[in-house]
Amino acid sequence: MSKPLVVSIPHNLGKAEALRRLQGGMSSLKSQFGDKIASIDESWAGDRMDFRVGAMGQNVSGNVQVMEEQVRVEVQLPWILAMVAEKAKTFIQKQGTLMLEKK
Repeated sequence: MSKPLVVSIPHNLGKAEALRRLQGGMSSLKSQFGDKIASIDESWAGDRMDFRVGAMGQNVSGNVQVMEEQVRVEVQLPWILAMVAEKAKTFIQKQGTLMLEKK
């Protein structure tokens, strides 16, 4: 197993508003990228979401921790996807920022 990919997404929404905007955000990814994503499972416990995504024949798991001024995303990439970790990091940063910007 490769080391986890960690992405920090800063925000100035406060914890409660950031949490509200992110809850259910994974399902919007499913509708947006449905042709590439086979399955998404998410489970919230307080301000932490654990997730598992099936995409391109691979399973990716991780968690999202919502904090007062940032969201921390930690993703365990299978070795085959670890080779594109920088692209994955950019994608996570972009999608996370978009979810936080939505009203």
